[in-house]
Amino acid sequence: MSEAPSAAIEAMLPEIDRLAADAMADWKVPGVALAVVQDSVVTLTRAYGQRDVEADLPMTPATHMVICSITKTFTASAIALLHSEGRLDWTKPVRDYLPEFRLSDPVATDRVTIQDLLSHRYGLPRHDWVHLPGDRSPAELLAPMRHLELSRDIRTEWQYSNLGYNALGLLIARVSGESYERFIRARFADPLGMTVSFSLDELEATEGAARYYMMHDDTRLPGLRLPIRTTAAGAINTSAADLANWMRLHLGKGEVDSRRLLPAALTSDLLAPRIHVGTSEYAEFSHGHYCLGFQSNSYRGDRMVWHGGGWTGWGHLMTLLPDHGIGVVVLTNRSPSQVPPALTWSIIDRLRGREAVDWRGRFRKQRDEFIDHMQADKDAHEASRHKGTHPAHPLAAYAADYEHPGYGVMSIVERDGALHWGWRGMAAPLAHRHYETFELPEIMDRLLPDRLTITFLTDRDGDIISLSAPLEVMVKDIVFTRLAGGECTDPSFRARCVGRYKGAVFHRITLDAQDRLVLKIEFQSAYHLEPLQGRRFRIAELEGFVVEFKGDDADVSEIVFHQPNGIFVAARVADDDAGAPATAP
Repeated sequence: MSEAPSAAIEAMLPEIDRLAADAMADWKVPGVALAVVQDSVVTLTRAYGQRDVEADLPMTPATHMVICSITKTFTASAIALLHSEGRLDWTKPVRDYLPEFRLSDPVATDRVTIQDLLSHRYGLPRHDWVHLPGDRSPAELLAPMRHLELSRDIRTEWQYSNLGYNALGLLIARVSGESYERFIRARFADPLGMTVSFSLDELEATEGAARYYMMHDDTRLPGLRLPIRTTAAGAINTSAADLANWMRLHLGKGEVDSRRLLPAALTSDLLAPRIHVGTSEYAEFSHGHYCLGFQSNSYRGDRMVWHGGGWTGWGHLMTLLPDHGIGVVVLTNRSPSQVPPALTWSIIDRLRGREAVDWRGRFRKQRDEFIDHMQADKDAHEASRHKGTHPAHPLAAYAADYEHPGYGVMSIVERDGALHWGWRGMAAPLAHRHYETFELPEIMDRLLPDRLTITFLTDRDGDIISLSAPLEVMVKDIVFTRLAGGECTDPSFRARCVGRYKGAVFHRITLDAQDRLVLKIEFQSAYHLEPLQGRRFRIAELEGFVVEFKGDDADVSEIVFHQPNGIFVAARVADDDAGAPATAP
């Protein structure tokens, strides 16, 4: 890759260096690497600060980092390439190529197209806690999507979705016949001379890779080790120097160094607005739109396409001005801050021959106000708690496993007089907040949905049947249903329940071939009893009907029916009890 500093770049270098140093100090960013492209030429690669603070190792333009959601520009370009080759039609439904793709709405499932996923306009909000724990592979993240609540109709509103891009990565593998990683390397990275990898394990094995850092309030800490499992949404690792060639490809409308990798018409399609995102708070920007893997708006009258990248430990921005042949990428090894936009937009201003906006000054004022307001937010959170309240049940009554088909299983255990929470590899103590709501702590040294509130819900008999948690703000709280537990799950107990019982009418309990209890009432259909809790079973065919078996440890002597219209009892009788017919009152 050739690098030829332009006169404009050389003139502004002292200003760039000064701005980088000042902004990094303001936001406590350890290291910055950047690259600038002008008219298909790399005119600047530069780095500042440290890639590894503890070892005092310098950042370089070749330092590898997780580029996070800039990965989406690669995924969208791969889809465009397959479309150009006739191997898929990106206007067709996703299920034409990935039949197992499902959403919770069957109409949306059949209608959502590949372009809908590319532009985040298919109705599903983020639901990021489905993938954040990092315990599921990309393939394992597809099936949960059918259990996630949509918040909008398709093509009506932009809602960012890493899960949608994960599905696109699986689709690329399905259509191409090779892995997503192999496809990206063979069709883009290798021809462009880019070194890429696709996992945190690979990054950490790369010589000279950056370490990552995060912020707690205004204190910088080593970042959490959080692998990105939605590979096609954000897991590519590369450097600012290598991303310069990626920018050259798109500024060159699919061609670099006389080698065409993408049809020119399709590169224009990738950068065309598809759905409105929002309005900027800054007068310098027009309304924002999402394209296919890129975002777009205008900056001070210039058409601009871009994509950011953010994750715990990383904060980046890649920006193109296609009509002026300018590309700027800024990568940092700190959780997202305003350093990348402050540097990017100032460089663009200077390259366009105009006075630079004081973005650092604007952003610093906002940051200072945010930090000053942190304690007020914490105080408001505490003030909203209803003090002096108590749980409605003994703590042991909350202990159980609770399941959501998309989010997995949460476990609540009672230990040493307190409740403890566990979910997909995470664990923490629960503190009582008020009434039937408990709260997770804020813990900085491991992944946790900090201060997540968990509310336990009961049925009409006062038994705890589920818990709910606001894991996705755009939909109702996610409800986890209590899993069966206790004697009802014991085959030997179920066997002791078999027999004949008499209340107002006779009831017979039997076991079927699957070892399930079956309730038969004369002149009625058979009902299947599904384990609930303790000695309780729910009637599968009747919503809200529960059957409870009572008796001592050795014998079951009574059934209690918990029904919407009341509580009814039937006592066990011998099969040869001088009983009237089963229809007797």
